[in-house]
Amino acid sequence: MNRQGVELKWLLFGMFLGSIGNSFVWPLTTIYIHDQLHESLTVSGIVLLFYSGANVVGSYISGMLFDRANPRKLMIGGTLLATIVMAIMIFFNGWPIYGILLTVIGFFNGWIITMVNSFATRSGRDGRYVFNMLYFANNLGMVIGTTIVGPLYQYADGNVSPMFLITTILYTMFSLVVIFFFKDSQQTVAKTENTEDKEETKTVDIKMPQANLWINWIFFIALVVIWTMYEQWASNLSVFMTDQGISMTKYSLLWTLNGILIVVFQLGITWLNRWVNRPYAQVFIGMFTIGFSFVLLLYAHSYSWFVAAMVVLTIGEATALPTMPAIVNSLSPVAVKGKYQGILNAFSSLGKAIGPLFGGLMIEATSYHILFIICAISIFVMEIIVIFVIKIKQAKAVEY
Repeated sequence: MNRQGVELKWLLFGMFLGSIGNSFVWPLTTIYIHDQLHESLTVSGIVLLFYSGANVVGSYISGMLFDRANPRKLMIGGTLLATIVMAIMIFFNGWPIYGILLTVIGFFNGWIITMVNSFATRSGRDGRYVFNMLYFANNLGMVIGTTIVGPLYQYADGNVSPMFLITTILYTMFSLVVIFFFKDSQQTVAKTENTEDKEETKTVDIKMPQANLWINWIFFIALVVIWTMYEQWASNLSVFMTDQGISMTKYSLLWTLNGILIVVFQLGITWLNRWVNRPYAQVFIGMFTIGFSFVLLLYAHSYSWFVAAMVVLTIGEATALPTMPAIVNSLSPVAVKGKYQGILNAFSSLGKAIGPLFGGLMIEATSYHILFIICAISIFVMEIIVIFVIKIKQAKAVEY
């Protein structure tokens, strides 16, 4: 145990376990609702809207509470309750209970991820290294989960109960890690013991330069746009591919490829960051390549094109998405780091909430190709705005 309350290795292990568990749930949601529960893409989009909407609420509340209450107790409560809901879904996964319980899971997933990211801000290490490693752990778990889930889903003939059983076991292990290795930090104890000094310290710490606020908020808005479009890969693209005769197993293998490449890219980026300190450039490059992946989807008529587009998407994802929370962390005063990580995760979840429904409505109103064009243009325009704001405000920003 270190003085911040939790060693980085336990944060990474917890993120790893949670990621494997979630990999048995989210890749199947759209196709399970569409093919097994016989609901439309729009309905599956609404379910994912509620799931991610609850994720937004969970992220925001836990981020606010992290700075004010006992983070360990909040983390234990979140993991235990998430485990209970997963266990219930082993037995109750028909319609509409599936959508209702999935929404509850969304709340606790937002809660847990924000807690882990907030604990990471107290790790005492370089922020970019910590968030890169968290992203690494998350995607290593996803590699394992997505490699198994496609074949298992087909073997189970569309029955999701085995997937929720495995997820329940993994979340039970996650809860045990939290109970035994997440300890109260000195910062939390100091807040409890020095209630009179708390308000004075908080007042000083939370005063942020306008430049910091501008950069943080343009990142929050950018994340809504990025995740709205990115979510097409995780939801509606499964139906697009299976309609072209590509199996669910091959679709899940795309996510296995995504996870493997992120693991490789993250190791390379972590190594490169020792000598090159250009986090904003990483965001610019990442946003461009995420947008360009949708350009490639316009020409995707065979599996090899989907593979190529996924490779490009992964380069952008690995470059931009872990860098943005690291920058937000560096621009946020100590007393409100949890708050701003919560807002960041809430806005990311908002994009994930909007994405499936937005895509489903666009597909039913127009076509997949029009959707891909809108996705690419939206990200490119957002990138121009991000570059403009950062070029104006970066020189006046203060790092903490």
